[in-house]
Amino acid sequence: MKLIEWQEEFSLGIASVDHEHRELIELINSLHDTMRESSSTAAVLETLGEIYAQIASHFALEEKHMREHRYPAFNEHKQDHEALLDDLRDIMDEIEADGWFDEARLSQDMRRWFNEHFSTHDARLHSMLPHPTAEES
Repeated sequence: MKLIEWQEEFSLGIASVDHEHRELIELINSLHDTMRESSSTAAVLETLGEIYAQIASHFALEEKHMREHRYPAFNEHKQDHEALLDDLRDIMDEIEADGWFDEARLSQDMRRWFNEHFSTHDARLHSMLPHPTAEES
């Protein structure tokens, strides 16, 4: 069972960003599956580390596009990126220190972060960016 299903409203119309959004969904779903199939803290931390690295890279790409287009809400959007990364790092640190994780809470947090970020910050970004034609993307 997938935690997050791809929806077309997640698309920003920038092929590289949309591709990374899809990859992030797959990684989050992989984390959800890992937690359901195994209680291995090491496996969960490894997947969280992959998610953290992918999200950090993805946010850098998004921020590059925002700067290129002089996106007026850049600072607010970037602050949300930083808060999400800080929250994820805190969760990883807690799991490492405590040696356990709360599967339901972690799945809920991942779904909430992803959906809230898309429905607020990325939706605004999508409405402000020029949309390339099929040949350009």
